[in-house]
Amino acid sequence: MKLTGSQIIVECLKEQGVDTVFGYPGGAILNVYDELYRHQDEINHILTSHEQGAAHAADGYARASGKVGVCLATSGPGATNLVTGIATAYMDSVPMVAITCNVNLPLLGKDSFQEVDIAGITMPITKHGYIVKNVEQLADTIRKAFLIAQSGRPGPVLVDVTKDVTANSCEFTSETPKKPESPDKFTEKELENALDMIKKAKKPYLYVGGGAVISGASAELLEFVQKIDAPVCDTLMGKGAFSAKEPYYTGMIGMHGTKTSNIGVSQCDLLIAMGARFSDRVIGNPKKFASDAKILHIDIDAAEINKNIHTDAHLVGDLKHILQALNEKLQKQSHPDWISKIMELKAKFPLQYDSDKLSCPYIIEELDRITEGKAIVSTDVGQHQMWTAQYYQFTKGRHFLTSGGLGTMGYGLGAVIGAKMAKPDEICVNIAGDGCFRMNMNEMATAGRYGIPIVEIVINNHVLGMVRQWQNMFYGGRYSQTVLEDKVDYCRVAEALGCEAIRVTTKEEVAPALEKAIAMKKPVLIDCLIEEDDKVFPMVPAGAPISDVFDGEDYKKNIRA
Repeated sequence: MKLTGSQIIVECLKEQGVDTVFGYPGGAILNVYDELYRHQDEINHILTSHEQGAAHAADGYARASGKVGVCLATSGPGATNLVTGIATAYMDSVPMVAITCNVNLPLLGKDSFQEVDIAGITMPITKHGYIVKNVEQLADTIRKAFLIAQSGRPGPVLVDVTKDVTANSCEFTSETPKKPESPDKFTEKELENALDMIKKAKKPYLYVGGGAVISGASAELLEFVQKIDAPVCDTLMGKGAFSAKEPYYTGMIGMHGTKTSNIGVSQCDLLIAMGARFSDRVIGNPKKFASDAKILHIDIDAAEINKNIHTDAHLVGDLKHILQALNEKLQKQSHPDWISKIMELKAKFPLQYDSDKLSCPYIIEELDRITEGKAIVSTDVGQHQMWTAQYYQFTKGRHFLTSGGLGTMGYGLGAVIGAKMAKPDEICVNIAGDGCFRMNMNEMATAGRYGIPIVEIVINNHVLGMVRQWQNMFYGGRYSQTVLEDKVDYCRVAEALGCEAIRVTTKEEVAPALEKAIAMKKPVLIDCLIEEDDKVFPMVPAGAPISDVFDGEDYKKNIRA
């Protein structure tokens, strides 16, 4: 049958099983929006307040569901407003297809109104980028985009379409979507070598990253841990792949990781990295990271092997498949002395905070208790992000959505809207600092417009908390441009944008506020006023060995000294 380009775009989305898209219309993409109008009973379109919100919502939808997220934008500034969201998805390996429309083909390259080379701009932050100038290439291009976004290590793909292509016609035949090919590249010899390393280890440690969440390897990971008899730490992106309630779990590793994880990894003799990329925020000083250990690296992306840390052995492929292969051949190991030592560290160095006052850790612990650790929680970036990773006990993958690689302030609100659209039966909460919230707080209008029942918790300390913490500790207390002295009333902002609002100023108000917000089944903001100088501990100074980790008590002793 003969279809226009805009009809082909919609038919291809339906082919791929897309049920929800996020976007903002404009002149160049009008033909596509006109076609979406005709298919609104098949594809739900969420009009965000800003294109960046659309990109973050598509990202959150993808992280929560495991499906490809889709966002749409028009040419010029519409397309460039997607860039931060695309980069966020790229850094965290999130499958996303961004469809933009450009000026008519004869106007390309002539500095036409709202013309921009968005494919060129996004080249370093996408797995692939296309500009479609011929309607006959459109269907195949969109199909390739979805396949690439899901294949191997997932990531965003951009498809830019000239406006005349969306109006032109060609023959279209529906196709069944192709499935990604297996990314497994490990050999039997490499598998045997890994098993030999595991059998010889006396002090093994597991370091679990976001790849474990993406591959859905939780069951295989638990079986492996029980067989190998080793403690487990995770990264920010790996939260939930291994349940925080399992006895082998020792908490996060890295700059704000637990003392147990940082000390334990520094003393182990075999470190098994699973779906992790040895980020600088994890390894600290690379020359002193796990210096007494052999390192076995398991990852889907061969480019990550030996990139940041030299490894002694590696297995390239899907973590779920590799763990199945290892579990099949691995005999039960036993390391009672090592496990006993790690459990002693865990008992000696628990996470601690001042329980006498209202604080972010207390709020998060209450949220964890009330939701039984089952909520989908997104965050923005900063102190509240680290506290959430430390104090919310994630037991399942795809329940913690945060910008780990790019560190995008303003990410969480769009992401939680996307997550709620993907998982309408789940409790969906975003935790933001007041500095982050003001970046994209206009998306409360999106939640209000559609009545999307999310809970937005603003940790309001009237400062840019993490930057202030660094200024306090390393810059002599010179708080340059980190004090938010304005008098913005976030409750009134939320109400003005069509949402409910609750203010919390004491510990006693926290639980009732959370319970009320969840029960209302409406978009609700909770404005939580905490002290400006609360700090995230433990901490490792940038560039220091992770064994140099210190907590609040250590910091106080140094201050007194």
